[in-house]
Amino acid sequence: MEKTYNPVSFEKEIYKNWEEKGYFTAKVDSEKLPFTIMMPPPNITGQLHMGHALDETLQDILIRFMRMNGYSALWLPGTDHASIATEVKIVEQLAEEGLTKNDVGREEFLRRAWAWKEKYGGRIVEQLKSLGSSCDWSKLAFTMDERCSRAVREVFVNLYEKGLIYRGARIINWCPECKTALSDAEVEYSEEVSSLWYIKYPVKGTDEFVTVATSRPETMLGDTAVAVNPKDKRYAKLLGKTLILPVVNKEIPLIADSYVETDFGTGAVKITPAHDPNDFEVGLRHNLEVINVLGEDGRVNENGGKYCGMKALDARKAIVEELEKLGLLVKTEELRHNVGHCYRCHTVVEPLVSKQ
Repeated sequence: MEKTYNPVSFEKEIYKNWEEKGYFTAKVDSEKLPFTIMMPPPNITGQLHMGHALDETLQDILIRFMRMNGYSALWLPGTDHASIATEVKIVEQLAEEGLTKNDVGREEFLRRAWAWKEKYGGRIVEQLKSLGSSCDWSKLAFTMDERCSRAVREVFVNLYEKGLIYRGARIINWCPECKTALSDAEVEYSEEVSSLWYIKYPVKGTDEFVTVATSRPETMLGDTAVAVNPKDKRYAKLLGKTLILPVVNKEIPLIADSYVETDFGTGAVKITPAHDPNDFEVGLRHNLEVINVLGEDGRVNENGGKYCGMKALDARKAIVEELEKLGLLVKTEELRHNVGHCYRCHTVVEPLVSKQ
């Protein structure tokens, strides 16, 4: 007997024997109760990690327990496409060869993507087997297989036709570099030093101003209101009046909403429903227009007037310069705040309204 435990010398043979004898193959049996676990499919971006090892072990314990208790137990295995994350890997691979996606074209890029899937999808399957996972490998699925894609479309259409799902405008985390939406968990925050600009919004027909503080002057192109707290006495006599949106020269209302904190900044907040999740909710409550001023590439779109086509930061600089010329910039303060970045490419994430 060897002094140290060496699983490599015998575990593969044991697993091979299990597979050949079909111990994990689930069959429809009218005399048995069914029990199914759908494996959360691992992404094909490389290989499994410790989190997968824990997750698969717990599923394996459950499925073996139910199988031994007489159930017709199916543990359905699969791998996930993770298309954006996989794309990043292939782009890195191309960069090492001095190439870009545009250099190789769509067909060659897809060929490389599927080659990546064959390589790393296969590696993941072998790693799952090394864990002893008692999956029914005869039913292995990949989320980009035509069969799976067709099933997803069929289910979504059926749910939509039954009125159980619907589409609506919502604020998403948008990466202008990867050109994809990100979940909240995929946004990484880091502290950055920026500025807080204090801007005068003239009250129509008077010499008065309402001053707002913002860290993103470029989004004022899509402002549809300025909000104050209904209990803030400083603005009580101005509520219901109309303000002139600087640079854009458009009339917008001054509204009251309890979302606004009286002791933050000036107590007056510019409302841009298309580019801030809190502003979006305020917009819904007050039936405000939603004006998207940024395109998917992070540049100002046609709603941005003369700033159309400019990168967001370039538009910010130009707008601040114009506010100075107009005498509407009160002051600028240093601001340290957390800024969201894409976890894949580390580009600054833009809150953007989109159909979801």
